Amino acid sequence: MTTSEPTGPTDPSATTTTPADLPGSVPDWEKRFRAPRVSLPEWAEDAPARSLFVSNATGTYELYAWDRETGRQRQVTDRPNGTTDGTLSPDGEQVWWFSDTDGDEFGVWMRQPFHGGADEPAVPGLAPSYSAGLAIGRDGTVVVGRSTDEDGSTLHLLRPGAAEAVEIYRHRESAGVGDLSYDGTLLAVEHTEHGDAMHAAVRVVRPDGAPVAELDDTEGGTKELGLSVLGFAPVAGDTRLLLAHQRRGRWEPLLWDTATGEQRDLAIDLPGDVSAEWYPDGSGLLVAHGFEARGELWRYDIATGSLEKVDTPPGTVSSATPRPDGTVEYLWSSAAVPPAVRSTAGGVVLEAPGTRAPDSVPVEDVWVEGPGGRIHALVQRPAGTTGPLPTVFEVHGGPTWHDSDAFAAGPAAWVDHGYAVVRVNYRGSTGYGREWTDALKHRIGLIELEDIAAVREWAVASGLADPDRLVLSGGSWGGYLTLLGLGTQPEVWAVGLAAVPVADYVTAYHDEMEALKALDRTLMGGSPEEVPERFEASSPLTYVDAVRAPVYISAGVNDPRCPIRQIDNYVERLAARGAVHEVYRYDAGHGSLVVEERIKQVRLELEFAARHLER
Repeated sequence: MTTSEPTGPTDPSATTTTPADLPGSVPDWEKRFRAPRVSLPEWAEDAPARSLFVSNATGTYELYAWDRETGRQRQVTDRPNGTTDGTLSPDGEQVWWFSDTDGDEFGVWMRQPFHGGADEPAVPGLAPSYSAGLAIGRDGTVVVGRSTDEDGSTLHLLRPGAAEAVEIYRHRESAGVGDLSYDGTLLAVEHTEHGDAMHAAVRVVRPDGAPVAELDDTEGGTKELGLSVLGFAPVAGDTRLLLAHQRRGRWEPLLWDTATGEQRDLAIDLPGDVSAEWYPDGSGLLVAHGFEARGELWRYDIATGSLEKVDTPPGTVSSATPRPDGTVEYLWSSAAVPPAVRSTAGGVVLEAPGTRAPDSVPVEDVWVEGPGGRIHALVQRPAGTTGPLPTVFEVHGGPTWHDSDAFAAGPAAWVDHGYAVVRVNYRGSTGYGREWTDALKHRIGLIELEDIAAVREWAVASGLADPDRLVLSGGSWGGYLTLLGLGTQPEVWAVGLAAVPVADYVTAYHDEMEALKALDRTLMGGSPEEVPERFEASSPLTYVDAVRAPVYISAGVNDPRCPIRQIDNYVERLAARGAVHEVYRYDAGHGSLVVEERIKQVRLELEFAARHLER
């Protein structure tokens, strides 16, 4: 790992000993990071006994092939900074994986035989790019989505036996591969040619790029309604495409016959956002329902329209897949209980060898009235404590994401060290309806901080949080909100911890990947040249001289999302006025896939907070 020395007047080698860190013991918070993890296994469409999953069994997150008939598991990738992006060909003969450089997300697709062998470039002739999706047909046809600063979004078709891929789509705005139909005659493309990167339209084309059908709920960008491709029917000759739409203020499934134009709105009567995927025989849909930070599963019968609950424990189902025998495998956890891959047939489907992660404490739900409506927050506190406690406001990234009742080693580490943890699903978060998510426009950053401030006031008034020991913390968009909050609310935060943040918004815009430029133009209403006042109002750099709290920043030197130059600009301003701060740079991208590196970063944050809260 490449690091730089912390800057400012603090001692970078200082440590804080807590009861959890006594000599000779491994604290529970470290065990949670080191505990073996596996993702939900993906299975090959025409060879369901062949699966692919991600695990940290070696200490780095890598891809593993699993032959369920023999029970053999084999590590597919082995790279210093890890690998998580991969898929199986429909016949299960090939593992495809995306090869970037040290987490920079810029690379090419490679492939390797399922049972082992040499890696080779999967699509000869394509230069490195950011990935914009991949679809592999049963006949070997491949569609690769690419994104670069120079070309915008392009899609490329590789036929079996062809020497190189041919370009079938190009546009400056963001676009990506949706899905190939069962017989490979139709390709669904998600695009934002209308200029709204948050709300996609869907075009169906022939493999040569010839248009077949178009569905655009944005009406050319005049309405903020999006579509998302969920998949073609898994039946030969079936031209129905499963989509998600937002026409009634939340995500819901829709069946669109791309040949006739007929649309069947499924109108599933559940209160939260609804997504779905096909059962392998095409008779039904596995429905994923997310509501108020929890997730559950249902089966929807297409012929009758009936809805049947799939039995899962209370908590969060983060991913699920129906198997050919009708059972469902799903990755489940709660804030208190570590994740496991389970089956409706009973028991745990897959687990990595090693010691199970220690449990943590459950979350409490809190609802607070805010300037834009009721705000949902999740609270964890050490067992048996009352308060007021030192409290970490752990801010989620995205921004189109949300915290849920799911296991997270980071918050659990703070709880182990005596802190309360508050996670706020601010405006811009998903899972609370389209209006809540789309409220994040033009005053970005400032809107979310208004909601965090409302919850912070509740936390202090309720006796949970010690007003003199409030920590603002987060990664990615959460890191951005941390730095912005330290500058715009300097009197209330005692410590700030920002991981891979946006720090200088204008420089970040110019250095980031093209897809994020498009998102920023949507959020801000234009580029820095077109709306400079909005970028200035939402940039942490604007308020850096007002920051009073000690600031800790960690950053990946290869990060394409929150690039390093804009962080350096912010740090230079802190250093110029002698502000208390430390910076940790590591050789990876937007976060690390190496377990010991993750532990190191959390330890540095814990030690930094302890030093400055004890003063």
